[in-house]
Amino acid sequence: MDERDLVNLMRAAIAGDERAYAELLRFAAASVRAFARRKISHGGIDPEDIVQETLLALHVKRHTWADGAPVRPWLFAIARHKLIDAFRRKGRRIEIAIDEVAETLEGAPQAESVTDREIERALSCLPPGQRAFVSAVSVEGRSIGETAGILMMSETAVRVALHRGLKAIAQRFGRS
Repeated sequence: MDERDLVNLMRAAIAGDERAYAELLRFAAASVRAFARRKISHGGIDPEDIVQETLLALHVKRHTWADGAPVRPWLFAIARHKLIDAFRRKGRRIEIAIDEVAETLEGAPQAESVTDREIERALSCLPPGQRAFVSAVSVEGRSIGETAGILMMSETAVRVALHRGLKAIAQRFGRS
């Protein structure tokens, strides 16, 4: 399509000719798609995003086109700005799939293991009631609700007793 045909198409589209507008959008989409594919050499930016953003801008800003001016430079100026905006949003981040580097990553640090003797020593500083709460939740791994059911208390009372027991252990062993 030559520039004179594009100018006539643009005039008709602005005047409200729906067929002309549809044809203009088809031309613009194909042209911008080719432009974006040439300019985007790496992943992370989808050329179709550039096409859609340009078409939207064309729709919203078509009144800014100077009647009789060439359409292609106006269209590609919009596309260029949309492409620049996409690169700015992307930034200089390099994105790599985790599967590509999984073997090179260190595993999660292992928690220090605590011996049964150390656990018993920590629990021995607690009164029997608190010891039961702390042991049930922190050592045996029971839930607050389960512990409350076993000890026939409210969940709130179990939480309070657990908190107090853990606080007493922390104070006893120098961590407050």
